Amino acid sequence: MMASLAGLSDDQFRCVVRDWLGDNVTGEFAELRGRGGPGDEDIGFDIRVRWERALGDAGWIGLGWPEEHGGRAATVSQQIIWAEEYTRAEAPARVNHMGENLLAPTLIEFGTAAQRDRFLPAIRNGTERWCQGYSEPDAGSDLANVQTRARLDGDQWIIDGQKVWTSLAHVSHWCFVIARSVAGSQRHPGLTFLLVPMDQPGVEVRPIVQLTGGGEFNETFFTAARTDADLVVGAPGDGWRVAMGLLGFERGISTLAQQVGFKRELAHAVELARDHGRLDDPVVRQWLMAAHSGLQIMRWNASRSMGAGVPGPEASISKLFWGTWHRDLGNLMIDLLGPAGLVAGGWPYELSIEQKLFLFTRADTIYGGSNEIQRNVIGERVLGLPR
Repeated sequence: MMASLAGLSDDQFRCVVRDWLGDNVTGEFAELRGRGGPGDEDIGFDIRVRWERALGDAGWIGLGWPEEHGGRAATVSQQIIWAEEYTRAEAPARVNHMGENLLAPTLIEFGTAAQRDRFLPAIRNGTERWCQGYSEPDAGSDLANVQTRARLDGDQWIIDGQKVWTSLAHVSHWCFVIARSVAGSQRHPGLTFLLVPMDQPGVEVRPIVQLTGGGEFNETFFTAARTDADLVVGAPGDGWRVAMGLLGFERGISTLAQQVGFKRELAHAVELARDHGRLDDPVVRQWLMAAHSGLQIMRWNASRSMGAGVPGPEASISKLFWGTWHRDLGNLMIDLLGPAGLVAGGWPYELSIEQKLFLFTRADTIYGGSNEIQRNVIGERVLGLPR
């Protein structure tokens, strides 16, 4: 664990980060050159797992968590500096966004001391990975329609149901699951937020092959799967409140981690324009400047969110904005490639990084709450407009 950040100026902190990354993004880590992002998740996964543990050993996981929960209480500006320098160093894409940036803040806000003591250290040292059990075949953006069931049987919960689009479920140790635990309940009441181990006979994971050729997404089936009775975050039946708190972190604070990848991708788009002799084209320059401006807006909005406590429905602004921005960046990549961007690199389906990004970002305005749903949330719950 590295020394406390107390008393470091932002410039001093940037030097510490830059020096550490320079000393450690070497060898197999440097060979990945930031690979493993959207549509590219299968690349170098074992190497990225080792990188996660290196980050944990050095105290770079949980950077913004409170010190009493094992974090380093980094300021908003320090967390932004970390993201900027991480991008500059072309460090490998991370493998436990769900654990560090979604579940951990949720446990800190809503969990018990025993839950925090059990799970935060393993996230912080990079040894346990998490996935998200929210979406179902009939409950995607409409999360309140969840039908997965959970019933208490002595000292354990028994879970039956199906989840879908479970990112990285095939390489995760645990899943945070929204299940209906009150018989006869409908919509928001009666849901419970459970922490469920993946390595058990009652859990089956089936990868979904994507347009990019990879299998980040999965179907996950729970058939009499079990978890301990005390692994409920919040109270039984109060899962909607906890789930919305987590989505607030996903759509607000945690976008700072996403922006590490976004900034790298935009830098790649600039290089692509230069390599294709299009950097002096005024239309291309306008496209690139619009993308750069959008990324700055994301950064400022993330900074605002990080200083506002537990995010509320206003966090939907962030999801709506970055989902649309990232989709547009995928379009820009193909525009910069020109006609060559429409042809695979080899038989039968060898795709370039740019083509993978374009195909993956088709989903950005859908998963995690579609653009239409986000506009409804903003209109009704932020602006107070009628349904």
